[in-house]
Amino acid sequence: MVATPPLGPVGSVMSAEASAAASEPGEALIGIDDVQRALNRSRASVYRYTNTDPRNLNPTFNPRKLNPEYRSDQKEPLLFHPNEVARFARDVLRIKEVTVEVLNSPYSATQQLLSSILDELRDIRALLSDAGIPAATDLSSRRDRDQADQRSAA
Repeated sequence: MVATPPLGPVGSVMSAEASAAASEPGEALIGIDDVQRALNRSRASVYRYTNTDPRNLNPTFNPRKLNPEYRSDQKEPLLFHPNEVARFARDVLRIKEVTVEVLNSPYSATQQLLSSILDELRDIRALLSDAGIPAATDLSSRRDRDQADQRSAA
């Protein structure tokens, strides 16, 4: 997901590198530089907007601040979810046009495996329907039918 809040007369969008990184599943977070470009604000302003506390590594959510993602160490860079940047731009900075663009992720091995499993299940369902065995699409009706069968057998 990529947040691209157009801003005022200038208009600012995230860089191509941020867009590419945000489309990858493990790297959907953006850094201070990309937030600075997206909000069209100075680096110092972005740090002032950010919900940080030197005594608390992960402060609680503050709706009036730009909330970074969870960090396990104080030395880790601040990273932000694009939706959080868009929320902050819309709700706090009062930027009128904020859009969140959802980009399709590349076809992964997991998606390929799930697709082949789905195809195989469809083939099994077709074979069962050809054999005259009804497909149980509603689990509760099948459970009721099984319980009725058990009662009649007893």
